[in-house]
Amino acid sequence: MGPLEGLTIIELAGIGPGPFCGMMLSDMGADVVRVDRASTVADELPDRSPPDVLGRGRSSIGVDLKNPAGVEVVMRLVEQADGLIEGFRPGVTERLGLGPEDCMARNPALVYGRMTGWGQEGPYANAAGHDINYISLAGALEPIGRRGEGPVPPLNMLGDFGGGGMLLAFGMVCGILEAKQSGRGQVVDAAMVDGAATLANFVWGLKKVGMWEPERGTNLLDTGAPCYDVYRCSDDTYISIGSLEPQFYAELLDKTGLSEEDLGRQHDRSVWPEAKDRLAALFATKTRAEWCDIMEYSDVCFAPVLSMEEAAEHPHNVHRGTFVDVDGMTQAGPSPRFSRTEASVQGPAAHPGQHTDDVLARFGFGDDEASELKQSGAVA
Repeated sequence: MGPLEGLTIIELAGIGPGPFCGMMLSDMGADVVRVDRASTVADELPDRSPPDVLGRGRSSIGVDLKNPAGVEVVMRLVEQADGLIEGFRPGVTERLGLGPEDCMARNPALVYGRMTGWGQEGPYANAAGHDINYISLAGALEPIGRRGEGPVPPLNMLGDFGGGGMLLAFGMVCGILEAKQSGRGQVVDAAMVDGAATLANFVWGLKKVGMWEPERGTNLLDTGAPCYDVYRCSDDTYISIGSLEPQFYAELLDKTGLSEEDLGRQHDRSVWPEAKDRLAALFATKTRAEWCDIMEYSDVCFAPVLSMEEAAEHPHNVHRGTFVDVDGMTQAGPSPRFSRTEASVQGPAAHPGQHTDDVLARFGFGDDEASELKQSGAVA
């Protein structure tokens, strides 16, 4: 009964940010039907669902998109859908006969979501790339790192998932809301380079008012400040400190037994390196558990740096149900939370083509028609 219940989304199977968008929409209650390549459909379904967290919660139909009959199957699905998402390079779906103009000719209210790294237009549009390249061009990677060191890629969370799949999901919901009013669909051009640039807007604001120095690792939020960093403990684990505001910094001093005279004035950049060394030496004298006993649940702005396995077992996350078990696999549950239309994982990932018969039936294909499609290889 999620907030998007009643919406139908067709997902042309891809990798990374496209499936992440599909997962978000499915978690919120949308009926997401994934179109997998017929060539990936196994003769017999394995006993267990695939370990594909991003693929959870959808039906899968196996279709040969090079077969005109297969393309027509997808078009029949599109006619009854609110949106379609695809993550191919620009021009690929047009060559398949499944481009925006083709699909919107059959369903004028369709919202057509396109997920790429560089966008549909521009000098880089047809080049290959990955998250690290997109956030580089966006100016989002260069500031991340420690002083005197090179940029540190933040896994593939900033481009693929934050600036990519999440913003595509936002764009799809925006487009569908508008289409419900206007009766007209449109194309959502979600580019990871654009999204990563959007996520960095806060730093653009700091630069404008002179609060962000160009040298990496010398600023308040990039590990330059001693009051905002991670520190190693005596047992080779880490804790995080985020005591930015004066009242939180005062709490940090109280819990560590230090004074402003020991560390210097909080926002005096000239003393930051020495103050950081002083704090590092202090935090290295106790274990992470000991620092948790001292600082946890206080206003220091403190948290232990947990492994993924530890995070799933932490009392706060257990209390909130942050992590869930889906078919024996631990993973983060849907977010954000809703007070009335509760979001939920609709099921584990499907094997390619696992629901072909069911999807065809739900979208109005008769038994004889479905059998003919399977015999011809248009679907699997």
